[in-house]
Formats: sequence, structure tokens, C-alpha cells
Amino acid sequence: MTHDLDFGALLHATNAVGPSVIQIRAENILPDAMGAIVLETLSSVAHQLESGALVSIDPRKHRIKLLPLGA
Repeated sequence: MTHDLDFGALLHATNAVGPSVIQIRAENILPDAMGAIVLETLSSVAHQLESGALVSIDPRKHRIKLLPLGA
């Protein structure tokens, strides 16, 4: 889990099949602001994370890209 976009770029550049990465795309990343959203997203994308995915979470939505990204 990261706030840094470099991990997604590395997954894409290397055509990696893992590990899964969760990116928090928000200015306020404190648990009070994002905790419930992150937990809800984790429960809904658990299967994709087990298979290999890049999940981006912002306060309004989440996006899932399955690995490898360059395929």
C-alpha cells in the first residue's frame, strides 16, 4: 500500500505479474479520512489482489488494473 505513484510505473515498465499494489490517491491519507474507504475497497477487490492487480483508491471511487499492465 502506497501513496507513491512510482510503484505503478514500475509494474508497467517491467510488465510484472506481481506483487499487487494499492495506491492511495488522496491528499488526506489519514485513517480518519480514508480508512473506511480502503477497508471497503479491500474487501471488494480481494480476489483481484490475490491474482495480481494495481488498485487505485481515491475518496470517490477505485480503479483496478490487472497485472501485467503492459500486456
